[in-house]
Amino acid sequence: MADEKTALVTGALGVLGKAIVEGLLSDGQRVVLVDLDQKKLDEYSGRFPAGKTLPLACDIGDPAAVDAAVNRISGAWGDVDILVNNAGILSNNKAETTTPEEWHRILAVNLDGAFYFSRALMGGMKKKGWGRIIIISSLAAKTGGITAGTTYSVSKGALVSLTFSLAAELAPYGVTVNGIAPAYIKTPMVTVQLNEEQRQELLQKIPVRRFCDAEEVAHTVRFLAHPLAGFITGEIIDQNGGLQFD
Repeated sequence: MADEKTALVTGALGVLGKAIVEGLLSDGQRVVLVDLDQKKLDEYSGRFPAGKTLPLACDIGDPAAVDAAVNRISGAWGDVDILVNNAGILSNNKAETTTPEEWHRILAVNLDGAFYFSRALMGGMKKKGWGRIIIISSLAAKTGGITAGTTYSVSKGALVSLTFSLAAELAPYGVTVNGIAPAYIKTPMVTVQLNEEQRQELLQKIPVRRFCDAEEVAHTVRFLAHPLAGFITGEIIDQNGGLQFD
């Protein structure tokens, strides 16, 4: 990009989060790294040149914690230009086996955190007349969850509605809001939380016959963050290897 922007990536320590962080850094951005473990964030941040990353531990499901984090970012770097709401946790439990505690915990991370950060950062974007909010949803939002559980699927469906609502609200201010709906990225959600039999069954259903690389989703994030993507808003980009068309 022509000038350095400030990006923020939630879930920065995950496989997909790291791919997104490193992709944005390669595009010349500086990146706020948000996750839960400050020590691990500091260690990861140490891999990059000084001043290019800002590691910040935050419980994104807590609105007060999000506001405090945004205040720290503002004091250190000013306004955030690119927000990537990536953090998410998976459950494969269907409705009957979902506890109230699990329901609230997953929605707090997957949905509430995206709303809290978007709400906290959109004012700065509006003032500048430029901004990008990118939300990582899932194929589960459209299918009800092939292997994913009820709460995960509901949270990802709600993120689609959040994308549409924010896009309509922010379009007049030069701020775009888009989502990505990946399926079966090579992260622990596939490599650990599914067994080998489940993985092989899935590969037979995916027309391209492979799982998605994290770098492929990160590339889509970079595309949506680019200044030349400014005429795209309110869009959900599918990355599912042909599992579902619309």
